[in-house]
Amino acid sequence: MTDSQRVLSVSELNRMARELLERSFPLFWISGEISNLTRAASGHWYFSLKDQGAQVRCVMFRGRNSYLDWIPKEGDKVEARAVVTLYEARGDFQLTIEFLQRAGLGSLYEAYEKLKAKLEAEGLFSAEFKQPIPAHPRQIGIVTSADAAALRDVLTTLRRRMPAVNVVIYPTPVQGKGAAELIANAIRTADARAECDVLIVCRGGGSIEDLWQFNEEVVARAIHACRLPVISAVGHETDFTIADFVADHRAATPTAAAELTTPDRLSLLQGVGQLSQRLERTLRNLLNQRAQHLDYLSRRLLSPLQQVAHRRNHLQQLHLRLQHGMERQLQKQRQQLLRLQQNLSHLNPNAVLQRGYALVEKTNGELVYDSKQLAPGDNVRLKLGTGSADAEIKSVKP
Repeated sequence: MTDSQRVLSVSELNRMARELLERSFPLFWISGEISNLTRAASGHWYFSLKDQGAQVRCVMFRGRNSYLDWIPKEGDKVEARAVVTLYEARGDFQLTIEFLQRAGLGSLYEAYEKLKAKLEAEGLFSAEFKQPIPAHPRQIGIVTSADAAALRDVLTTLRRRMPAVNVVIYPTPVQGKGAAELIANAIRTADARAECDVLIVCRGGGSIEDLWQFNEEVVARAIHACRLPVISAVGHETDFTIADFVADHRAATPTAAAELTTPDRLSLLQGVGQLSQRLERTLRNLLNQRAQHLDYLSRRLLSPLQQVAHRRNHLQQLHLRLQHGMERQLQKQRQQLLRLQQNLSHLNPNAVLQRGYALVEKTNGELVYDSKQLAPGDNVRLKLGTGSADAEIKSVKP
C-alpha cells in the first residue's frame, strides 16, 4: 500500500503534525496582547496571544513561569520566547512559552547592556574606586522618596540596631519622568554638604520600568563622583541596576543596607560584656600574682628594729672614728703651732735684747745699724730688753 493510500488514525495525524511543526519552527520571539488568562491549580498558565487580526493559544508550564518575578494580567502587552507545538489530545495548535517579558523590555535591556558596557570600559565599576563602609558611622544619609516603604524599612532597622545614630534624609522622587536627574541632584547635595559618614541610595522593588531611573547615566556618574561611601539598595535581591555596579557597595534590599551601615547594638553590648569579663579576670590574676610576689618579698625583708639597731651601731662607730680623727688632727696642729712659736721666738729681736743687746733708733724712727748714719749732737733712743733710754751722740767713730 502506498503512502497516499495509507489510512491514518487521528492520533497519528496529530503526532505527525506536531513533529512537523516543532521541526519547522525553532525557538523564536513573538509579541501580542494577553487574553483569556487562566492560572491552573497545577501552576500552569493558559492564555491567548492576540493582535488586531488573529490569536493563538499558549501554555506556560509551572517549571518556566516560576522563574518570573512578575505575574501577567489580562490586556498586558508582552513578548514571548516560544516554540510551536500541537496539543495532540484535542488537535489544538498552540505555543509553548519558555520566557515572558513585558513588551518593550527588549529595547530597555539593550540600553541597559550598552550603558553598562560603556561605564565599565571607563572604569566606573573598578574596585580601585570602591570606598570602605565605616564600621561606626555617626550620621547616615538616605536618598529616596520621603513616603517610600523602603525608607520606613531602613529607619525601622536603624532604630532597632543602633538608635543613637543620626539620619539625614535627602528626599527625591524615585520614579517617573525626570526622576533620574532629581536623584542625581540629591546625591550631589549630600556630597556637597558632607554631613554624613555614609550614603544609602534606595527604593523598594518593582518592575524594570519602575527601577529604570537607577539605570540612567546621570545617576551612575553622580554616584561615582560622590566622595561619601555610597551603598546602592534598589529593588529586590534579584534586581541589578547600573547604580549597583557603580556604588561602593550593593545591598540586596534597603533593610540589608541599614544592617550593613550599622553594627548591631545588642552584639556590641554582648562584646562589651565579654571584654569586661576578660578585663576582670586579667586584673584578678594580676592582683593574685602581685600578692604572691609581695609575700615572697616579705619573707626576705629583715625586721625594721634590727635594721635601726644596726644603723645606730654603725653611726656610733662613725662618731668614734670622727672624734679620734679630730683629736689626732688637733694634736698634730698643736705640735705644728708650737714649732712655729719656737721658730718665731728665735727670730724675735726682743729675745736678743734680753741678752743685753740694745737697738738704736734715730728720732725719726730710723734704725741705726752703721755709724755713718750718726753725727755728733744727734739724739737717739736706746731700746733695751726692758724699757728704753734717750741719749745724745758725743762723737762718732767709723
